[in-house]
Amino acid sequence: MQLDTPGRALGMVERPMPIPEGRDLLIEIGACGVCRTDLHVVDGDIHGHLPIVPGHEIVGRVAALGPEAKGFALGGRIGVPWLGQTCGRCRYCRSDQENLCDDPVFTGFSRDGGFASHVVADARFCLPIPDAFDDAHAAPLLCAGLIGYRSLGMAGDGTEIGLYGFGAAAHIVAQVAIWQGRTVYAFTREGDEAGQKLARALGCAWAGASGKTPPTELDAAIIFAPVGALVPTALRAVRKGGRVVCAGIHMSDIPGFPYVDLWEERSIRSVANLTREDGAAFLDIAARIPVRTHVTVLPLGDANTALDRLRAGEVDGAIVLCP
Repeated sequence: MQLDTPGRALGMVERPMPIPEGRDLLIEIGACGVCRTDLHVVDGDIHGHLPIVPGHEIVGRVAALGPEAKGFALGGRIGVPWLGQTCGRCRYCRSDQENLCDDPVFTGFSRDGGFASHVVADARFCLPIPDAFDDAHAAPLLCAGLIGYRSLGMAGDGTEIGLYGFGAAAHIVAQVAIWQGRTVYAFTREGDEAGQKLARALGCAWAGASGKTPPTELDAAIIFAPVGALVPTALRAVRKGGRVVCAGIHMSDIPGFPYVDLWEERSIRSVANLTREDGAAFLDIAARIPVRTHVTVLPLGDANTALDRLRAGEVDGAIVLCP
C-alpha cells in the first residue's frame, strides 16, 4: 500500500521482489502495526521521500540475506522498528545518541516500510521478537511500545504518572509503569468511555477526560496525543519539579501560557526516535511482564480504513495489518 501524494489515500501496487544487498535482509511480513506516525506521514504533517510504503512496526521472518548480513538466520522471526539506519559518524552516533543521528534512515518514511507483503531492512537495526508474543500482538511493541518506554525513562523515577492520550503507546507503557510499582492516571478525549474502561482494566488508578484535574499532583506527565494545548494543561497537573514529556514526532502548536505554570522547576522535554539499546531492553521487559497488547487485526488492503479509524480516534489499543 503506497503513498504517492500526502493527503490522498494509499494505493495497492505490485513490485518485483527485491534482492537484499550488503547488510540487508528480505523479510516476509506477518504483521505491521498502524502507528500515529504513519498518519502524520500520510496526512503530510511530516515530509519525506515519495512515493513511500508506510509502516514501521513490522514483524516477519527472514526470507533472504544480503552477503554481509549477520545476526539472523533464514526463517528467523524478526522485528523492524522506526529507526532503520544511522550514519555512525556524526557527533550523536559517536556519543551513544544514535536516535539523534544527523543523517538517519526511517522505516516507512525515508525507506519503504511494512504496509506490504515483504520489506528490506538493515540487519543491524532489526530486533529479535520474544516467543511470548505472536506476530499481531508483537507489532505495536516496535514503536508504540518503544517510544512509550523511552518516554517513561525520561519522565524520571516519580511514582505518580499521567498519560495524556490513551492509545497504542499509552496502553503499553501503562502496564510497564504499573509493573514498576508506579501509579498511573489516564487522560482521554472527552467522552471516550471505551478508552477509560481499557485504562482501568489495565490497572490505572484513575481515568478521565484530558481537561479533568487528577486526584493527586503528578510527578510526571507523558503526552502521546498530538495536541499542543495539552502541554500547559499537563504543566498545571504536575508538582513542583515535575516533568512534562512530549512523546510524539509531530504536535500542533503549543499555545502561550503564564510563566507561573512552568515556574518552580517544572520542565518540558521531547522524545525523538529510539536506540537499538532501547529496543533490546524494552522487549526483554515486555516479555517478562508480560505486556498485553490490545489489537484489532485488518487485512493489508484495509490500510486506508485503519488510518481513517486512527484519525477519528476510533481505536482501542492498536490496529495491525496482516498481508
